[in-house]
Amino acid sequence: MIDALEQDAAVRCAMTAVGREAPSTEELARVAWSVITEPGDGVAGVLIAELGALEALRFALRPGTNRGAPSADRRALVEGLRRWRARADAVAVRQAVEGAQHVGARLVLPGDAAWPAELDDLGPHRPLLLWVRGDAGLLRAEPRAAIVGARAASAYGEVLAAEFAGDLAADGVVIVSGGAYGIDGAAHRAALGVGGPTIAFLAGGVDRAYPQGHQQLLRRVVDSGAVVSEVPCGTAPTKWRFLARNRLIAGISHATVVVEAGWRSGSLNTAGHAAALGRPLGAVPGPVTSAASAGCHRLLREYDARCVTTAAEIRELWAGGVGGATPPGPAADPDQQRLLDAMSRRTPVPATELARRSGLDPERVGSLLGVLELDGIVRRVERGWRKTDA
Repeated sequence: MIDALEQDAAVRCAMTAVGREAPSTEELARVAWSVITEPGDGVAGVLIAELGALEALRFALRPGTNRGAPSADRRALVEGLRRWRARADAVAVRQAVEGAQHVGARLVLPGDAAWPAELDDLGPHRPLLLWVRGDAGLLRAEPRAAIVGARAASAYGEVLAAEFAGDLAADGVVIVSGGAYGIDGAAHRAALGVGGPTIAFLAGGVDRAYPQGHQQLLRRVVDSGAVVSEVPCGTAPTKWRFLARNRLIAGISHATVVVEAGWRSGSLNTAGHAAALGRPLGAVPGPVTSAASAGCHRLLREYDARCVTTAAEIRELWAGGVGGATPPGPAADPDQQRLLDAMSRRTPVPATELARRSGLDPERVGSLLGVLELDGIVRRVERGWRKTDA
């Protein structure tokens, strides 16, 4: 595949347009890896760290390869080889780069001046690259504070998120969030409202505004801040990719503040990443009768988050370096979630196509389908598999 990409004039032209004036084969290999892997693939991360992106790609796609770098777990590697090869497609890589060119996105790689070194703390799970629309320099601007919380936020939560984000952004703090409804949107709008910097990390490609109702907001973020993703243009946001995206929000930020969150909110996943990385973690208390604040109270009670009620107290987080333990993530197997994200309730999908869509090893897909069928969550029909209404 790499040879085809090197000889593809369209790819080289598009790479130039996204900021790589003389693209090397190593750079092309990183783009290819971003197409054939899912975000945070630690097995691929180990290989790339040891062999370099180009040699790791050649190793992964070489026929007959079944063992790898000394530190790579053999079983995990064999599964990785299967899922990567199922997605290996030079055309898909070209489409990813051309999609970025079409929307004016810039490619940022490790070692670039705009690369945020804090993301390297994610180790083998660090992003392979970042696609950026807007001001890539904000990735290195300091300080950066993540303000996250519930999509179904209350008026109380949105008012506080806007107050905190506006106050901080007015002082030059870069507000980081996920572009979602509720707390995220309130934080981005407040930062933009005071002419301050803000970054929105997306779970899908930077060419796909999600949610649809935030098209105008994300357009404003592109104009005055930055919209960022690690997945190629054209990639759809899924539940699994939202969870993977959260590690980037936590990793790049000097402090993470959860304004409002339910007991099992995805914001707790972001908080968990922040705590695991040793980043300061804050939570905003709410009414004890409010389900929307139950997650924040859980962070305060069980995970040593710092109680914050003002922008000044948020500033103290990165000055004081307060951390916490990692809250538990979703109970479901993440591989099951990825597989279910690739399925439909109406249209049957063959197992081979599910493996390609989910990025999972075909054998792993087969075993997961068996478990999910026993649980009544999926059903085998004439032309493949589909989700049930359960």
